[in-house]
Amino acid sequence: MPDYLETCEKAARRAGAVLLDHFGRVAVRQKGRADLVTDADLAAQEAVRQTLREVFPEHLLIGEEDAPGQLEQLVSSANGAFRWIVDPLDGTTNYVHRVPIFCVSLALEHQGKTIVGAVYNPFWEECFTACAGEGAWLNGTAIHTSGVRTLSEALIAAGFPAAVSPDSPDLRVFNEVVLTGHGIRRTGSAALNLAYVAAGRFDAGWSFSTKIWDSAAGALLIREAGGVATPLTGDDYEALSGPFVVAATRELHQELLAIVRRAM
Repeated sequence: MPDYLETCEKAARRAGAVLLDHFGRVAVRQKGRADLVTDADLAAQEAVRQTLREVFPEHLLIGEEDAPGQLEQLVSSANGAFRWIVDPLDGTTNYVHRVPIFCVSLALEHQGKTIVGAVYNPFWEECFTACAGEGAWLNGTAIHTSGVRTLSEALIAAGFPAAVSPDSPDLRVFNEVVLTGHGIRRTGSAALNLAYVAAGRFDAGWSFSTKIWDSAAGALLIREAGGVATPLTGDDYEALSGPFVVAATRELHQELLAIVRRAM
């Protein structure tokens, strides 16, 4: 397990170095409406791929920037394989606009269980890591969720899709939570939202639009830091994929989950 965690952090930091090297001078294209990709995304994912090959050449890698056909095949792959799951640049719009709120998110899954994870913001030199059953850390120092139990006390992270429509459930949740909670923040990075909940900076969060590479590492961070991270069913699935609700405590999670379900 320590070898997995060491490699995970090493790969995330290498990818982060690539992002810093490209920062402020990237070529940008659109994958979809308001959905950007840069040459830095691709270079950072390749840095992760090369780092993993050096140590675990037999492991699979699911990367956000893989070709659609290849990505679909990797996501559906099973057979107990070790699967690394990476978003090489979470917060691309921030990155393109030179806002230093972005990160690399990397996790390792085996037989349906997320084993290790890292979320790394190279601009601020913050690397959040977790190992199943062993805890979560920020740059080597143990982190824990805040312990907040009610929305009225909570600072909440809002997740929005790249393009928001007027009837979006995200907006319906926002309109209710903003009147109930202590405050709402939108960072533009789902992975950092999750890491900040794990570190006690945020108390809860939700998103309807994430993929497994956005949340695999962050969900492990929250669970290992003492919090709750689930899909909208409320079940404790290992790897979050799609809509989720996370919180520092079970009580806060249930309160926010009830609002999210009403919005759906």
